[in-house]
Amino acid sequence: MRSVAYDLEFREQSGRIRDWGAGLLFLAALMWGWCAILLLTSYSVETSPGNTTECASRLFTDGSTANDGLRSGDYCASERDWPEALAVLGLSMPVALVGTALFTTGTVSRRMSAHGQAIRDLDRLADRAARRRTT
Repeated sequence: MRSVAYDLEFREQSGRIRDWGAGLLFLAALMWGWCAILLLTSYSVETSPGNTTECASRLFTDGSTANDGLRSGDYCASERDWPEALAVLGLSMPVALVGTALFTTGTVSRRMSAHGQAIRDLDRLADRAARRRTT
C-alpha cells in the first residue's frame, strides 16, 4: 500500500473515531438535559382518579413538599425520586468520558496526519529547490 493511500485511510478512520466520540458526547448531553428536566421542572401528580396536585421542582421547593411531603400525606415526594435523576447523571459520566476520549483521539490523529503530510510536502519542495540550484 502506498503512503498516500494509507494516509487517506488513516484519516478516514480517524474521522469515524471522532464522529463516534461526538455522538457519545451528544448522548451524554441529552442525558444531562433529562437530569435537568427531572430536577428543575414542576410536575403534577394524580392523587385519586380525576384529581391532580401540582408539585414544585425537586430543587426549587417551598416547604420541602417534594422531599418530605410523603410523611404528611403529600404524593409529590414519591413521583420523582432522587435515585432516578442520579442514575441518569451517573450513567452519563462514562458515556461522556468515552466520548471525550474518542473525540480527542480522532481529532489529534487527523491533525497529526495533516501535519505529517505538510512536512512531507515542504521537504519535497525543498528538495526540488536544492536540485534547481545545483543544476
